[in-house]
Amino acid sequence: MSQALFDKIESEQFRKEPAVFGVGDSVRVHTKVIEGDKERIQVFSGVVIGRRGRGLNSTFTVRRISYGEGVERVFPVHSPRVEKIEVEKRGSVRRAKLTYLRKRVGKVAVAVKEKEAHA
Repeated sequence: MSQALFDKIESEQFRKEPAVFGVGDSVRVHTKVIEGDKERIQVFSGVVIGRRGRGLNSTFTVRRISYGEGVERVFPVHSPRVEKIEVEKRGSVRRAKLTYLRKRVGKVAVAVKEKEAHA
């Protein structure tokens, strides 16, 4: 198959409005959860510690501290199960992957400097 055909098939599956966020941002990810015959929205909020992949295969990892334990979850950016991605707070970081947050405990584990708005 030609690459043009792959691109056409993939383009139909992309997210309509692009999610604009980066590593270090605090986000709230709204996901659809199906339990039996009911469907509901579940929110997972935390700090984006990494993005990977390109195109339809791109994913991002969100980390949060829940009951004193670090919890990470990987979400596909263009998944139909991801309802929306809200950016709560923009972060200013110097790394592409924030794996060093895994070693930190307490408030320091989620502390990422806020991006300063230059006027």
